[in-house]
Amino acid sequence: MMLAKLRKLTFSSAFVLLAAASAFAQTATLQGDVKDQNGQPVKGAVIDLTRTDIKGHYTVKSDKKGHWLYTGLPGASTFDITCMVDGKPVDQVKGVKANYGDDNPPINFNTGRMAAAAAAQAQANQTGQASTEQERGMSKEQKEQYEQALKKNSEAIKKNKELNDTYNAGRASLTAAAADTDPAKKKADYQAAIDKFNAANQLDANQVAIWTSLGEAYEGLGKASTGDDRTKALDQAADAYKHSLTVTTKEPQSPQNQAAVYNQLGNIYGMEKKMPEAEEALNKAAQLDPAMAAKANFNMGANLVNGGQPDKAAEFFKKATDADPNYAEAWYQYGSLLMMQGKVDPKTGQQTYPPDTATALKKYLDLQPNGPHAQEASAMLQALGEKVQTNVTVPGASTKKKKP
Repeated sequence: MMLAKLRKLTFSSAFVLLAAASAFAQTATLQGDVKDQNGQPVKGAVIDLTRTDIKGHYTVKSDKKGHWLYTGLPGASTFDITCMVDGKPVDQVKGVKANYGDDNPPINFNTGRMAAAAAAQAQANQTGQASTEQERGMSKEQKEQYEQALKKNSEAIKKNKELNDTYNAGRASLTAAAADTDPAKKKADYQAAIDKFNAANQLDANQVAIWTSLGEAYEGLGKASTGDDRTKALDQAADAYKHSLTVTTKEPQSPQNQAAVYNQLGNIYGMEKKMPEAEEALNKAAQLDPAMAAKANFNMGANLVNGGQPDKAAEFFKKATDADPNYAEAWYQYGSLLMMQGKVDPKTGQQTYPPDTATALKKYLDLQPNGPHAQEASAMLQALGEKVQTNVTVPGASTKKKKP
């Protein structure tokens, strides 16, 4: 009876963890430090992040240590970042690539950099190294070329505004769908997002963010649907994610961004119970970004549990702990699945378990003594005859101390 209850707990918790791991792929984190010309930290500097590939604007202030951090930024995006003090720009970095995840290189600022650059420019003007007469002089042909360039730029701006508006409308529908509690409205909002992202792709088919957002919308629609509608939407999600990997950009897509997409693909294949495809995609994610190896193996384990293959899932949770020995959730899943593999000796009637069972559960409690599965882990260890040192109260356990 206890084993059946534990099995139920393990299955449900794996599904929740899988959902959390999937959401990870869509956002990025940028951070850095702000210092003055003497190398001292600057508190309260305003960091202005302006997205340049698709319209977006974000601000954050540096803390007392001069550190700034912005999480939840759209992944696979490009930013011009300006540091401002007292409302004036003091430093700037352009073309910053925000890869999925939180391991982007730091973006640091020096509040005296722009002032130094301005002084250098003034010095150049005084020495006569730049001729203002040459800048003023413009032939008729040059003027015509300039006007043509202005017209072309104006058309590009108009098209880009339409693209931005369409994309942002799609993102707004995605946000609404995630918050919807009515199933019919949820599906309607996901479909509205799909329509907007498809329209955006008609304007510009070479935006990675649009294709991954389209995959996210189809994925959401699939989760909200059943039967053939679910299968069709998930297949379209996979197609959109795969297409995002083929988009040609000015610079090659980073391995981290590609790994995040393969992570999404693996989870979609897992939902469709296409386990070989899921394993291939998640292995690819781990190869492209070794920092994702633990998460990718954990996701494969969760896919197998949700797909009714718990015995095989254990090996992937073990791989996740090998990649990250501090991955508490993976230790719990590994230990609880080993617990389910317990066997009864027909001769003695004694219950035996795989060697790592107690080790895995103890490791979970060491890392998270009051974690969400602490009670279940303690109960399983007691069933194994292990001594449990934890503050968690286990139902049915005696609170009386034994006499020495």
